[in-house]
Amino acid sequence: MFIIICVFLLLSYLYARLTRRVTRSNSCLVGKTAIVTGADSGIGYQTALNLASRGCKIIMADVANMEKSKLDIIKFTNNPNVFAKHLDLSSLKSVRDFASEILKGENKLDILINNAGIGVAKNNRTADGLHPVMQVNYFGHFLLTHLLIGLLKKSASGRIVFTGSIFAFINTLSLKNLNVDCPNPNLFDIYFTYSNSKLSMIMTADTFAEKLKGTGVTVNSVHPWCVKTPLIPKTSVIVKNVFFEMFVWLIHYVIGRDPWEGSQVLVHAAVSRELEGITGKFLGECIPCRKPSKAYNEELRKEIWKASESYVGLTTEERL
Repeated sequence: MFIIICVFLLLSYLYARLTRRVTRSNSCLVGKTAIVTGADSGIGYQTALNLASRGCKIIMADVANMEKSKLDIIKFTNNPNVFAKHLDLSSLKSVRDFASEILKGENKLDILINNAGIGVAKNNRTADGLHPVMQVNYFGHFLLTHLLIGLLKKSASGRIVFTGSIFAFINTLSLKNLNVDCPNPNLFDIYFTYSNSKLSMIMTADTFAEKLKGTGVTVNSVHPWCVKTPLIPKTSVIVKNVFFEMFVWLIHYVIGRDPWEGSQVLVHAAVSRELEGITGKFLGECIPCRKPSKAYNEELRKEIWKASESYVGLTTEERL
């Protein structure tokens, strides 16, 4: 058994190393503006850093204090057009306040990267009556994207990128558990809530892509593989489960990639000239790949979309 486990870990490590791809796009982004959610750390920070190095104006959006991260990006890239704005995706009011500030201060938006996410939450409900993981990972981004569509349409070629996950392939997503209620979640509940939130991101990206055809705005989703980010250790602290601890070790030391590696597919989706006019794709390793099977269920996608409109309180004017 020990030998089998060792062989499995070795093969997993080799697969993670040999399949890794980085974007080769050298696109200049001078004159463009991008918003990156979850930009204080992990792949969000690395994505913001990469875009800033191309001359892009960056709006870092996060619930954390981003002053140090902002100054680091300015220092590393010599790009002074980096700004940090508070965004708490677990509050629909905060999302609306953030969007209102952006609409007042910007005349266009070229890139929106919906990346922020959490793995688990201490509470079962936010003040909006939504599950925290679903709200931060999915509902908040669903609302934010709707509110910023007008600005994206003003860009010559606006791009929206939704960060999904490879974990979305194993899910339990249905209309019934979209806003899951797990008062005392076990390890499986925690996993499936996270995977369902990421599948929701992939599915809503596809629906946005369909609804925005002909507007010049393209929408794609990505999966950055398994990345060594603060999300997993933070989840581990809350869960306190020996099997999850083993899983964290596996991710970090065997198949995990560092945040720079994980950010490559997000950057590629945001800047690659090869993807101009391409919409509704799911990218892994910087190339289109097959989506989770439920993402092809059009009826379920429509049901999830309609329910999401209600959950986030979209007005008639805000709906697409």
